[in-house]
Amino acid sequence: MTESIVLFGPPGAGKGTQAGRIVELTGKPQISTGDMLRAAVKAGSPMGLAAKEYMDAGLLVSDEVIIGLIEERLQNDDAGQGVLFDGFPRTIPQAESLEEIATVSSVISIEVPDDAIVDRIVGRRMDPETGEIYHVSFKPAPTEIQDRLVQRPDDTEETVRARLGAYHTQTAPLADWYSERGLLIRIDGDASIEQVGASVEEAIASIS
Repeated sequence: MTESIVLFGPPGAGKGTQAGRIVELTGKPQISTGDMLRAAVKAGSPMGLAAKEYMDAGLLVSDEVIIGLIEERLQNDDAGQGVLFDGFPRTIPQAESLEEIATVSSVISIEVPDDAIVDRIVGRRMDPETGEIYHVSFKPAPTEIQDRLVQRPDDTEETVRARLGAYHTQTAPLADWYSERGLLIRIDGDASIEQVGASVEEAIASIS
């Protein structure tokens, strides 16, 4: 089996930015289950059709279908040296199923306090004309466009704290699960993008 890396962390922890960095450093392709689901549905593969049934019914796609899609994806030539799992597994049962089809060599956990996550997400504002994302504190928009900025409906504190609650219940226990297996690398995500990136680079160097 190929050796792969798992990247996880709470919503708003900056996983997308660091996933790109890990791909550059390792050459491993990034696997996001959301992207994979959309591609499989579009391609009309048997697993994609199975996923579409769940999605059309407004249900979460079953672990069995997700694992089946991942198993298919791992057959691609670019996965020969392992992949980067971004945001998967989300639960311990998913991690146990993943063990059967892939060898996870390391797990990078980007850790950020809840209050910092809330500040990051609730302060986001989008320019509807350009799609550019600003932040009221960290990246203020130019004065001349501030009047047209909007807050996304799901960027409220209530929604963010609900998502964080689900993360702590379902996904956070993975840290201890992987730590017991000697695979977990904790990254302090409550720092600048550059500092977090440097920590990720150190982590990748330590497992290469």
